[in-house]
Amino acid sequence: MQPVPASTFKTLLGLLIGLVLGLILWQLLPGPALAADLQVEGVHLEPCPLSDPGSQSGLRRPSGASCYALRGEVINPGRQTVVDTDLFALILDASGEPVLPNRSRVGSIGDVPPGRSSFALRLAVPAGTPGPFQVGKVRARGFSAPVRMRASADQEKLPLEEALSPG
Repeated sequence: MQPVPASTFKTLLGLLIGLVLGLILWQLLPGPALAADLQVEGVHLEPCPLSDPGSQSGLRRPSGASCYALRGEVINPGRQTVVDTDLFALILDASGEPVLPNRSRVGSIGDVPPGRSSFALRLAVPAGTPGPFQVGKVRARGFSAPVRMRASADQEKLPLEEALSPG
């Protein structure tokens, strides 16, 4: 057996060190945000409480919109929080027409911890839309890592951007 030349040894050592560093970095860096589908139950649409900023009691007029709260429960069967979760639904009026035409995403319910969580979303329903409303084809989809910019705690939000109490 012949001794390995010093230049070959240095090359192999450099490759080995590069491989080890690459593996360490690969483990430390976050991977792609994987999508997760969540179960949704007990979804119903009701008028916003009069005390809610979305009710805009001083701005009622025939050509405006009425505030409704879409409430329900979302179930995260996993062990990790699902972030940036969007809610999709088809909402029909009394005549079977879509309340929000050409729009299946009704809003974001934010982060969903493991287990059952209540949610509430504000929706602007065109004034004069005949009720009662039917909510169907409801689904929620989130991600394993953030995919949107998040407002910091010191940033001011508009009243309609503030959280709606799930109760």
